[in-house]
Amino acid sequence: MTRYLLAIDQGTTSSRAIVFDQTGSSVATDQQEFHQYFPKDGWVEHDAQEIWDSTLAVCRGALTKAGIEASELSGIGITNQRETTVIWDRATGQPIYHAIVWQDRRTASWCTKLKTDGHEDTVVDRTGLLIDPYFSATKIAWILDSVDGARTRAEAGELAFGTVDSWLLWNLTGGQSHYTDATNASRTALFNIHTQEWDDELLQLFRVPRQLLPEVLDSADDYGTTEAEWLGAPVVIAGVAGDQHAALIGQACFEPGMAKSTYGTGCFLMLNTGDRALRSENRLLTTMAYRLNGKPCYAVEGSIFVAGAAMQWLRDGLKLIRHASESTAHAETVGVENPVYLVPAFTGLGAPHWDPHARGAIMGLTRDTGIAEIVTAGLQSVCYQTKDLVRAIQNDGARLESLRVDGGMVVNGWVMQFLADILNVTVDRPRVTETTALGAAYLAGLQTGVYESLEQIGRLWECEHQFHPTMKPALRASLYAGWLDAVERVRND
Repeated sequence: MTRYLLAIDQGTTSSRAIVFDQTGSSVATDQQEFHQYFPKDGWVEHDAQEIWDSTLAVCRGALTKAGIEASELSGIGITNQRETTVIWDRATGQPIYHAIVWQDRRTASWCTKLKTDGHEDTVVDRTGLLIDPYFSATKIAWILDSVDGARTRAEAGELAFGTVDSWLLWNLTGGQSHYTDATNASRTALFNIHTQEWDDELLQLFRVPRQLLPEVLDSADDYGTTEAEWLGAPVVIAGVAGDQHAALIGQACFEPGMAKSTYGTGCFLMLNTGDRALRSENRLLTTMAYRLNGKPCYAVEGSIFVAGAAMQWLRDGLKLIRHASESTAHAETVGVENPVYLVPAFTGLGAPHWDPHARGAIMGLTRDTGIAEIVTAGLQSVCYQTKDLVRAIQNDGARLESLRVDGGMVVNGWVMQFLADILNVTVDRPRVTETTALGAAYLAGLQTGVYESLEQIGRLWECEHQFHPTMKPALRASLYAGWLDAVERVRND
C-alpha cells in the first residue's frame, strides 16, 4: 500500500507543497509566489499572513493534484526559509509587524557596535554564528523597539516569536503548537548549540525576553496535529528543519565529510561534521545539521545571499531575459572565458566575507559587452561564490571530493559543468532535485514509521548525472583571480 507524506517548503519567494510517496518520488506539486517588500535600502520584508495563506493554498492544491485526501497522509514535514522573523499576538494570532526576511540588513550598525564592543567571540563560541544582521536575534529586538508597546507586551508573555516554521505550526494547529526544531533554533543567535538550550546570556545581550520563544524539539518529533478545517482531516506534523538542513537530509549526507550545495534564492553549502561542532577559522558558520532522538549532528556552512535571485533580477529588474531558461543559450554563445563579472552583493556579501555594507556591481564592461555577457556573468557568479565557500572549507582542513547539488538552478547543465570546472570537484545531481522538500518528508516519515532509519533513507538517493571537471588549471586560476579582484572592488568593510 502506498504511503504518502506532504512536505511544506516555505521559501523566500514562493510557498510550495509536494506530496511524496514512500520511495521519495514526487507525486504532485503546487507552488505560489508571493510579494516581496523593500521599504528602504537593504530592507526586505514579507507579509506573514500572505505566507500562511499561500502555504495553505498550495497544500490544498498539491493534495488535489495528487488525487488523495488528507486522511491518506502519514504525516506532514515543514521546511522553511531560515532566520526570517515573525512576532505575533498570542491572543489574536495577528503579526505585529511584517516578517523581517533573512536578507534584511537594517540592523547592520548595531551588529557592528556589538562586534566593536567585543561580543563576537561569545556568540561564536555558543552559537557557531557570527554577529550579523542575517540572524534572527537583532531582528527580534528591532521589532520590539520599533512597534509601540511591543517590548512591554513581550515581557508580559502576550507575544510570540517564531521563524517561519513556528509561524506555520501555530496556524496549522490553531494556536496549539509553539515549537521550533533545533536547526531553526540554531540560526537565531540565541540558541547554545552545545547545551541545546536557549542561552540566558545571549538573550540578555540581544535584549530578547525568554517569554517570546518557542520550545525546541528534535527535527523528527511530535509537533501537533493540523486543524481538520485546513485540509479536510487532521494530520500529524512530524518533521521540521530549516531549508538547508532539510536539503542535507534529502541529499542523504548522513556521514561526516559529505556535502551538499543548494541553489535557490541564495546558495548554501553544508558539510556534515558528525557529533563534533568544528569551529571555522575562515568565517564559515558552525550549525546544526539535524537533531534526532535528542542527539545533535553538526555541520559547517557557507551562506551566499544571492544566487537564483541574481537571475530573477536580470529577468525582472533589468528585463534582459524573459525566463531563466533563456540564460543557457546566452552562456553557450559567450563561453566560459567571459571577461564580465557580476558581483550580486545586493544585500551585502555573505560567507566568507560577511560585509553587510557591500553592494552589487558589474565589472569589465566594454563597448562589445551585450546582454549575453551580462547574463552569463550572472550564472558564473553563482559558481564563483561557491568557490569562495569551498576554498574556505579547504582552508579549515576539510577535503571535498564531490558535491551533491540541488535547487532550481541545478537543472541548468551549463552552470553545473562550469561549477565542476571552477571547483575542480565532481558535482552530483540527484534524480530528485527538490531535496529540501524531500528532506522534510523524510523527517516526517522517520517520526511516523514510514522509514526505520537514516540508512534506509540513504539507500533511496540516486544520482541522475555527474559533472566532472575538464578545465585546464591555468584557465581556472585566471577566471577565479578575476572574480576575486571584482569582489575586492565592492567590499566596504
